[in-house]
Amino acid sequence: MMSPGSMPRRAFLLESARAAAGYSLLPLVRSAHISPAAGRSAACAMREAQISALGELISGLMNDATVPGVSIAIIKDARLAWQRSFGVRDSTSRIPVDENTVFEVASVSKTVFAYTAMKLCEKGVIGLDTPLSKYTPNRFLEGDPRLDRITTRHVLSHTSGFQNWRSGSRPLRIDFEPGERYLYSGEGYFYLQSVITHLTGRRDATVCARYEADLEVCATDIDQYLTANLLAPFAMTSSGYASDDRMERRAAHPHDVDGRPLERAQPTPTGAARYAAAGGLHTTATDFAKFLVEIIHPRASDAFRLTRRNVQEMLRPQVKVDASTSWALGWQVRHTPWGNVVQHQGGQGGFQAFAAASVEHRSGFVILTNGANGGKVFYDRRFSEAMDRVLKG
Repeated sequence: MMSPGSMPRRAFLLESARAAAGYSLLPLVRSAHISPAAGRSAACAMREAQISALGELISGLMNDATVPGVSIAIIKDARLAWQRSFGVRDSTSRIPVDENTVFEVASVSKTVFAYTAMKLCEKGVIGLDTPLSKYTPNRFLEGDPRLDRITTRHVLSHTSGFQNWRSGSRPLRIDFEPGERYLYSGEGYFYLQSVITHLTGRRDATVCARYEADLEVCATDIDQYLTANLLAPFAMTSSGYASDDRMERRAAHPHDVDGRPLERAQPTPTGAARYAAAGGLHTTATDFAKFLVEIIHPRASDAFRLTRRNVQEMLRPQVKVDASTSWALGWQVRHTPWGNVVQHQGGQGGFQAFAAASVEHRSGFVILTNGANGGKVFYDRRFSEAMDRVLKG
């Protein structure tokens, strides 16, 4: 994660502006690594010529945008159809990106956290529409009675009223009546994370750091909780919120708009305590595709998986943003003539990521990049059109 105090500006301001604008379409996939289990299905769903053309397009867009590395996974018929990686993890070492390369996905992390929060609602640990202040004696914000009306639903749909991130010049505040309208908010996710930690975890008051507006944050076990309750059960074995030797060996490094390497901030316990829910996930394209499959085609509910009914509730539009987009619970929803697409973008400190899925067509994709210009690859019109064809089946 970023060093104390630096995350919001480098990690979330650009991405939240894009989220608020409701960016429209969908990125891509990379070259012809086809999983054995899905080989025949992939061959039918995506012809060799289409795969080749996508690879050429991505390579060209990367070169034009000076993006060093890309990893992509595509889902068809609720299965991983194929995955491909392009470029290098680090422009200095020139180590190639491969299917095991770990990227920071920034705010795409919110989708994973939202699923975990919904499971706690399903278990009755918290209520989707119960004020969060009922679960903890700690006041997240003093002096505003509207705090006592903010619910899990408000946080996950970005209707809590909190700004994206507090700062020295703009202290934490609630800008409107909860539920009244949409306002993208990392602080809302941090609030819900702190409540969940209070109910299910622990806080280490001996390991603390200062963040925005001199906010003191102490280490918690939220990373362990999210790993045990989602990453491990979903077989996302290359994903996490804390650094270890294996992750470090596989990690992509960030790059600026000119493709120059940036210093890679090491994940820290206090960084996870501040940002895990809102932007702290490190993952691979293949791992995140496993999570997308659970969204597109849910398995039977168990101790970790939601019921189909609650998956549907999570993906149901909650608040209108504009004529073409709404927000659900943890996901942006893009309305198209051929059905809704759930999606999320993330960007921070030299990484850009995007994921999208169509439940109706049981298709989706995730693209991860290690360049500040990654959006110029996956928001390019040609790419968007190609991926819409994939999503439409």
